[in-house]
Amino acid sequence: MKRGKKYNEAAKLIEAGTLYDVPEAVSILKKTATAKFDETIEAHIRLGVDGRHAEQQVRGAVVLPHGTGKTVRVLVFAKGAKVDEALAAGADYIGDDETVQKITKDNWFDFDVVVATPDMMGAVGRLGRVLGPKGLMPNPKAGTVTMDVAKAIADIKAGKIEYRLDKANIIHVPLGKASFTEEQLADNFQALLGAIIKAKPAAAKGQYLRSITVASTMGPGIKINPAKVG
Repeated sequence: MKRGKKYNEAAKLIEAGTLYDVPEAVSILKKTATAKFDETIEAHIRLGVDGRHAEQQVRGAVVLPHGTGKTVRVLVFAKGAKVDEALAAGADYIGDDETVQKITKDNWFDFDVVVATPDMMGAVGRLGRVLGPKGLMPNPKAGTVTMDVAKAIADIKAGKIEYRLDKANIIHVPLGKASFTEEQLADNFQALLGAIIKAKPAAAKGQYLRSITVASTMGPGIKINPAKVG
């Protein structure tokens, strides 16, 4: 795969085969993010679990102390007084049966997170096939199926992110933006890692944190030493 000049220049800052500690990795990250836009910083964490087994699933949510740097659009499925509560808390859209049609028939996806009250999960359940593959399905473990819609919206707007395993047992999540300070990125990373370590399944055997890589949108990956974190 042919890489651009900027990518190749950035790659020279990283020593092949080296596992960095968090401060070093974050410092290099800032230098490798050279695009003209504010790149997203992402973490890719491979875990020593087998997500095909329910008892080894790792899924949850964490509020990053400095947010993600992204404006998050929240769609809330609620009714009655909970609609007013959601709007007052900053919901961008309120979902109903018409919204279900709009998503399934018109392919409408102008939102980033879906929150639902338990009494609306019947309607939202009809969207499982569409929202599930996109990682948008509300889930009690992530705090997105709740009667406390105000708190759910406040947490999401403050920088709450959801993490879950993909088919290769890797978690992919945003940590912030390249414009963040090194301290902000390191704080967000530690908050994320703390949550993932806390979510370690009892059934997990052997080394839990197999590999950790951080990268900006356009930059090369930087490997962090799993033995030096947590």
